[in-house]
Amino acid sequence: MSNNLKHDHIEEHFEAPDFIRDVVIGMADGLTVPFALAAGLSGAVSAVDTIVVAGIAEIAAGSIAMGLGGYLAAKTDNEHYDSELKREYREIVELPHFERKEVEDVLKQWGFEEQSLQQAVDHICSDPDRWVDFMMKYELGLDKPHPSRARNSSLTIGISYIVGGFIPLLPYMFIDQIHSALLTSVGVTLVALFVFGWVKGKFTGSSSFKSAWQTLLVGGLAAGIAFGIASMISG
Repeated sequence: MSNNLKHDHIEEHFEAPDFIRDVVIGMADGLTVPFALAAGLSGAVSAVDTIVVAGIAEIAAGSIAMGLGGYLAAKTDNEHYDSELKREYREIVELPHFERKEVEDVLKQWGFEEQSLQQAVDHICSDPDRWVDFMMKYELGLDKPHPSRARNSSLTIGISYIVGGFIPLLPYMFIDQIHSALLTSVGVTLVALFVFGWVKGKFTGSSSFKSAWQTLLVGGLAAGIAFGIASMISG
């Protein structure tokens, strides 16, 4: 066969979906919440320093809260997996015929014929660890969480929140006039939201353009509503 006709097929799959999910969670809230807070305060206070202090306090509290939420969510996933794992080990001992039937049902959905079906079932059920692993993955749809998942999730979400939060706040740190700082913050943050939404769409496999505009719309609406409410309350 000619070398020109030989092509290596390389499948490219992103192998860190949990990391990207955590970055998305942290960045999305980090960009939106401090942005809305700063915009809202801009309609209610006259001192830029007040907005900066309030913004930093919110970023600190928000990153801790979001990081803790990610940690607890990951710990819950670990506990759920361990609980289901113990239950499956118990059931293959106490209810082997029922569990074997569940293996058959999964393989039938994959198109196994009767002769090959029974051979496959016998092979899977001949080893308790393989049997339980099959049930966890293909009956329950559960993969074993990484041991450091909870720690990594909390750090990734917290740091992403901080990075995202300082984007709308930075103009207030360098511009003394609130109106100018607000306009700069709006411009910078809307661009950041659009870029973030675009990148998020790339990684999640959805339409990058649609994701970018949705992210931009949500962040812009949140800030606009906050600014309007604060302006009305301040009179």
